[in-house]
Amino acid sequence: QVQLVESGGGLVQPGGSLRLSCIASGTIFSSRTMGWSRQAPGKQRELVATITSGGSTFFAQSVKGRFTISRDNAENTVYLQLNSLKPEDTAVYYCNVRIGALVYWGQGTQVTVSS
Repeated sequence: QVQLVESGGGLVQPGGSLRLSCIASGTIFSSRTMGWSRQAPGKQRELVATITSGGSTFFAQSVKGRFTISRDNAENTVYLQLNSLKPEDTAVYYCNVRIGALVYWGQGTQVTVSS
């Protein structure tokens, strides 16, 4: 059973930073492309960033240059570093992994950017 558990969300002022973590279990983590998505109230879920098993990364244009994604295969953990946060980054952030035809999601962690 694949499980993804996110943590690290919270309330932060504009311009601030947060680091989100996602611990994966039930799969061979090191061989998987891992991703982070987010969903703001009233909006569709959007892909934010991905990292392949080889370390190649992708970022949505809206976060490029502000967010970074990394992974620690020894700890089965993927991180999303959020810098220069804006109010429009407010959303529930979800970790995800695709295995074959299935996509697995964590429960999400809330990020709120507000003064």
